[in-house]
Amino acid sequence: MKVSFISLGCDKNRVNTEQMMALCVDAGMTLQGDPEGSDVVVINTCGFIDSAKSEAIDNILQMGALKEAGLVGRILVTGCLSQRYSEEIMSELPEVDGIMGTANYGRIVEAVNEVMQGKPCRHFADINGAVEELPRILTTPVHYAYLRIAEGCSNRCAYCVIPSLRGKYRSRPMEEVLAEAKALADEGVKECIVIAQDITRYGVDLYRERKLPELLRELCKLDFHWIRLHYLYPDTVSDELLDTIAHEEKICKYIDMPIQHCNDTVLKAMNRRETKDGLRALYKKMREKIPGLVLRTSLITGLPYEDEAAFDELCDFLREVQIPRAGAFPYSPEEGTPAAAMPNRVDTAEAQHRAELVAEVQSRVMDAFNESRLGDVTEVLCDGFDEQSMLFVGRSYAESPDIDGRIYFSAEREVRAGEFVPVRLTGTMDGEPVGELYEEE
Repeated sequence: MKVSFISLGCDKNRVNTEQMMALCVDAGMTLQGDPEGSDVVVINTCGFIDSAKSEAIDNILQMGALKEAGLVGRILVTGCLSQRYSEEIMSELPEVDGIMGTANYGRIVEAVNEVMQGKPCRHFADINGAVEELPRILTTPVHYAYLRIAEGCSNRCAYCVIPSLRGKYRSRPMEEVLAEAKALADEGVKECIVIAQDITRYGVDLYRERKLPELLRELCKLDFHWIRLHYLYPDTVSDELLDTIAHEEKICKYIDMPIQHCNDTVLKAMNRRETKDGLRALYKKMREKIPGLVLRTSLITGLPYEDEAAFDELCDFLREVQIPRAGAFPYSPEEGTPAAAMPNRVDTAEAQHRAELVAEVQSRVMDAFNESRLGDVTEVLCDGFDEQSMLFVGRSYAESPDIDGRIYFSAEREVRAGEFVPVRLTGTMDGEPVGELYEEE
C-alpha cells in the first residue's frame, strides 16, 4: 500500500507526522513523497488560527480534486483541525474518507486500513491522556531534528485554543526523552531542537518540580553539537535555567520566548502572568547572565484592549529592548476562547496593518543586529548549496531553521551539509548575512 503524508502547522505537528510515517513503514506500507498515485493521503492539519484552518481546507480540497481525477485513492485527515471540527469535516467535506484526533496518532495503521476497506474511520480519545511514545522517521535534514519533551498546555491564555485541541500539559518521562535523544544523536543529528508548547514547565506534572535544567544537562552529555530551545514562558524562567544555558557550551545562546504583548492591560486580559516591567527586568537579567544571547519572540497585534496607545507602547518597547528576532501576527478571534467574546478589539484589517507596522520596526532592529555582526567570525552549520546565489547556505547559533533566515557564504572548497565551519561575516544580501569561509593557515 502506498501512503503519502502532508504535514501542516508547527514542528510539534511535524513530529506527529514523523511518528505516523514510522508506524506505516513498520506495518509494511510504502511511503511516497508525491501524493499522486497514493492509495491513501494523510493530511496532518493545524487548526490554531484562521490562516491555518484555511491552509488545511485548501489542502483537503486539492487532494479531493486528485481523488476525483483518479490520482489518489483515499483521504485521511488527522491533527488539530480534525480534533476541533470533526463533525463539520465529515458533513461538509465529502472527499474525506476518515478522521483522527490529536490523541490517536498511534492508531494510524488501523485508520489507513479502515479507509482503504471503505469502513467508517473516526478515532478520538482522551486528549489529556499520557503522551504516546512512538517511533519516528525524520523528515528534516539528518543534521538537525526536533525533540518534543511535552504535549499540551495548561497556561490557558485567553486567545488560545491549544488546551482544547491538545489537552493539558503532560511531560514525557525523562528516560523516554533521553532514549529518543540518544537515538537521534546516533543517527547523526548535530542540532537538537527542544520543543513543547512551554518547555519551562517540563516535569512539574510528573515530578512536582521543574526539571528542564536537569534534562538539558543530560542532553549535553550526548553527541550533539548544538541544543536549541523552543519555547520558554516568561514567568517560569528560573535562575537555575539561565545558569544552565550560560554554562553548558552545547546549548545555543538563543532563546525563543513568546511574550505576545507588553501592555499591562492587554496582558492581564489575555491571562498572561507577566507585566511590562517584569519583561524588561527579565530581558536585562537574561542578557547579563548569558553574554551574546540572541532573543526571539512572537507578538499579536489587535488583541482586545489594544487601543492606539497600547499599540504605540508595544512599538516603543520593541525599540527599547531590541529583540533581534520577532514575528508579529494579527489577532484571530477563535470561537470558544474567552478573548473572542471580549469587547474593545480592533477589526481584522487594522490588526493586520499593525502587524505590518511592527514588522517595519523589527526590520530596523534586524538591520542593526546584522550590522553589529560584520567582521565577526561565527560558527555556521552548513545546510547545503544555493544554486540561485551560487553560495553555500547555513545558520549560526542565532538562526533557527525555517524561521530566522540563513547565512550565505562563499568557499574555495566543498562544504558538506551538516558540516560546521567558521564564516567571516562581510555584508548583507536582501537582509540576510553574507560571508566567506574563514580558515586559518
